[in-house]
Formats: sequence, structure tokens, C-alpha cells
Amino acid sequence: MNKADDLARLVPARYARRRPRRVLAGVGAGLLGLLWVDAAVSWVLAPSDTAMIVNFVVLGVLLAAGLPVAARLVAITGGTTSRREQELDERQRGLRLRAYSTAHGATTFVMILVLAVTMVADRGGRESQIPGAALFLILFAMLATHVLLPLVVAAWQLPDPPADDDEEA
Repeated sequence: MNKADDLARLVPARYARRRPRRVLAGVGAGLLGLLWVDAAVSWVLAPSDTAMIVNFVVLGVLLAAGLPVAARLVAITGGTTSRREQELDERQRGLRLRAYSTAHGATTFVMILVLAVTMVADRGGRESQIPGAALFLILFAMLATHVLLPLVVAAWQLPDPPADDDEEA
């Protein structure tokens, strides 16, 4: 047995169809979006106790919900985005290439959007400052988006598995 078979056994049967996989991918994308909301809230509220409370609540939600969602996404995709290329078959390599290509385009768009928002919002001249916590959270959200978006995209784009030969007969 290979790693893909081991991961496939861990996936509940409800993810065998496209719709449940896309719902889970949407939840993963929403959790990534929560990181960006946290950075924006921190920019507006930091430094304050409210900003710290929001950050800790978001961190708790991300740990409680994000880790199980990420684990399911890895299992659903068979580890396509995390395994070495030599371990993948031709179909998985194609899925991986499409996922990385789409995620790269989306991440590029996010970086341009962050640059534009930062330029527009930072109009105070030399006295203008971005709170350090917000800057850290923006960079962390960018890193998480860069690393995890291919996984979300791969789960979203994953086709239904091929029908078994036994079912056709």
C-alpha cells in the first residue's frame, strides 16, 4: 500500500462526491479569509486590549477548526500538494499542476490587493504607521495563503474518482 491508499482509507465516504469536497474547500478558504480579517481588525484596533482579544479568539478558532479541516483536505486530495512528485501518478501530477497554477494566480491577486490597500490606507505621510501586530498578521496571512491555498484549490478542483470496473459490469 502506498501513502495515497492510506490517506484514502481515512477519508469519510461523504467526501467521495464533488459537492461535499467543495463545501470543505470553501470552509478552508473561509478559514484563510479569517486570517485576513484578523489582520484588518488588528490594523484598525491595535494597540489595544480589544485587538489582543480578537487575535486570541481567531487563533483559537483557527486551531480548533483549521487543523481538522486541513487534515481532511490533505486526506481528500491524497496528499497531492504535499508529497514528492515522484510519489504521484500522472493524474495526480496534473491535478497538482492545475492547483498550484490557480493558487499562484490567486495569491498574486491577493498580494496586489494588499499592496493597493496599504498604499491607499497609509496616507498620513511620515507620521503614518502600521501597527506592528497588524504587519505581522498581514505577513502571516500571506504566508498561510501561499502555503495552504494550493491544498484548498486541489480539493475544489478534484474530480469524482473513476468508477470501479466492478460497478460497470
